Amino acid sequence: MHSLIEKESQLLLQTYKRLPIVVDYAKGTRIYDIEGNSYLDFLGGIAVNLVGHSHPKILEAITTQCKRYMHLSNYFYQDAQIAMAEKLLQLTGYDRIFFTNSGTEANEGALKICRRWGNQRNKKIIIAFTNGFHGRTYGSLSLMDKPRYKESMEPFLDNIKILPYNDAQSLKKEVNTNVAAVFLEFIQGEGGLEETTEEFIATLWGLKNKFNFLVVADEIQSGIYRTGDFFAFNKFNIGPDIVTLAKGLGGGLPLGAILLKESLANIFEKGMHGTTFGGNAVACASGLATINEISQNLIPHIKQISKYLSEKLQNVAKEFPQKVIELRGRGLMCGILLNFEASRLVESLLEEKIITNATSKNVLRLVPPLIIAENDVDELIKGLYNALERL
Repeated sequence: MHSLIEKESQLLLQTYKRLPIVVDYAKGTRIYDIEGNSYLDFLGGIAVNLVGHSHPKILEAITTQCKRYMHLSNYFYQDAQIAMAEKLLQLTGYDRIFFTNSGTEANEGALKICRRWGNQRNKKIIIAFTNGFHGRTYGSLSLMDKPRYKESMEPFLDNIKILPYNDAQSLKKEVNTNVAAVFLEFIQGEGGLEETTEEFIATLWGLKNKFNFLVVADEIQSGIYRTGDFFAFNKFNIGPDIVTLAKGLGGGLPLGAILLKESLANIFEKGMHGTTFGGNAVACASGLATINEISQNLIPHIKQISKYLSEKLQNVAKEFPQKVIELRGRGLMCGILLNFEASRLVESLLEEKIITNATSKNVLRLVPPLIIAENDVDELIKGLYNALERL
């Protein structure tokens, strides 16, 4: 056993099932261990490393900002933060932004906004859905039905209902004038890459128009062009009131955001909400370099490589009909539903020097850097053939 692995087991809370890799460095779509092995990264820091590892434009932006200052707090006007906000709102069409450190904090802030908005209108109920994942803080956990994340940690927030995902009839039955907000992942990252249906969204928006509640789109994993569009919900031609973002937003540094419509701009008075590190100048500089690189140079590539990957995965599904149930997801947020536990395939792929992970027990999740090339896809597909044959 390597000494770092042994020290980790003695020093840190054992909450992670780590891959047996001691990392030396990472570059592009590759991770290199201390023994010189190269791994193809189709996990991407769990959908974080949008433009790959150690991208020169991100490194330059971070270095430049660090030479000026690293942290001042939100008591100051900072050009890096304002530039990031301006670009993000321009790309998304939203009107206001609040920066956070992470996705779960973005959802906590959104939850506070919904509670305050609802209390002003005597609306108490917040709805979320089965198999959703919104983070690990108490408000976020309250929006989820996953026992493994919640066991023996009660009590959670009240006035929250968890309804079956994609069940339009359940929506019609449960939604009324008491509902303040609905939290929704348009593609469930942890929930097996299930995607919302046209019928479900049409029903939800019909009820929204009738009963006047807020819709919060959790785009923490699916946002920032991962599906080909900036948001996963863009395909439905609708506009949620609030959007939460994180993961790749900071280009590898901790950064999240709440995007809001102008109608919610004054929901908080000064001092009612805040953060010490949210919108940190270095993270914003890194984030701005990231979204500039994607929006200016990568969108056609994302659409092309997503199509290429989809076609190749379809061939895998046809080749192994006894093992592959269906393909899921969209763009570069995709996966394979298997008829066995996906962790076995993750381990088998690791023998091929390919990094992936499992979600919802039997789904192999693929969330690679958006810069992957056809040769990376070919390497993945070859590894999948070998791994599935072994299993």
